[in-house]
Amino acid sequence: MHFKPKNWIGLVTGLVILLVAGGLLWAFVQHNAVTATVSNLNLRKGPGLTYGVTAKVQKNSRLTIIGEKDNWYHVRDRHNNFGWVASWLVDHPGKLTHATTLSEATIVLDPGHGGSDSGALSIDQKHDEKTYTLELAQRVAQLLRAKGAHVIMTRSKDSSVSLADRPALANTNQADAFISFHFDSSPTNNLASGTTTYYYHRKSSYALAQAVNSEMNDLPLSNRGIRYGNFEVIRDNSRPALLLEMGYINTKKDFSDIRSATYQRAVATRVVRGLSQYFATQK
Repeated sequence: MHFKPKNWIGLVTGLVILLVAGGLLWAFVQHNAVTATVSNLNLRKGPGLTYGVTAKVQKNSRLTIIGEKDNWYHVRDRHNNFGWVASWLVDHPGKLTHATTLSEATIVLDPGHGGSDSGALSIDQKHDEKTYTLELAQRVAQLLRAKGAHVIMTRSKDSSVSLADRPALANTNQADAFISFHFDSSPTNNLASGTTTYYYHRKSSYALAQAVNSEMNDLPLSNRGIRYGNFEVIRDNSRPALLLEMGYINTKKDFSDIRSATYQRAVATRVVRGLSQYFATQK
């Protein structure tokens, strides 16, 4: 077969176009691909823990991203399985090696008060509740992130956040749990002592309250149990939500523990254990 010069030009041009297009496609696929850097990663039917698991993604598998919603990626694996994975568990930069239902969770932590709202005053009238709620929430956040969970803080410093904005953050981010940290105050100094777990919506939050409260029995302060609480941050929350009062700031014994790093670490450990227990049932 004889090709005229102009046929050769057309053929070469076509090949160049194909090569360029192929390169662009490869670059697009590479740019929109992630690696499952943890084992036991779930491929779910939808973007969240409430959706069923369709398959397990093997560690070091490459996943092509075809969509994104609520901090989850819609992906396709090399076996042509489609599903959703938690975006923070792919290309994970930390030491996490094994995914769990806790590590798939989005958890909003709410250090009560802040900024111009000091909260309750300590028994010596020198210390603000807002200081210790932030310290405690930060300890919980550190432990949760080490376990792979996606943690969102309503505040990370001494700043003012409206009551309405706190549950709104959980609702907007489709949080799997919301925990608000507080320290109680009684009308008279040294009148009361202990910790209390509050919920508002029984259907969505009572199971979470049971799981977290069950871990609070061996703290230095007595566990006053689970109670219904009409607080805006949990009342206006459509997600599983708790408000934890972790001691009375105007009781001498309680305040001695509240300001103690040892006590705060103990509380943080137990909150995380309670959350782990709760999410272990969310399969």
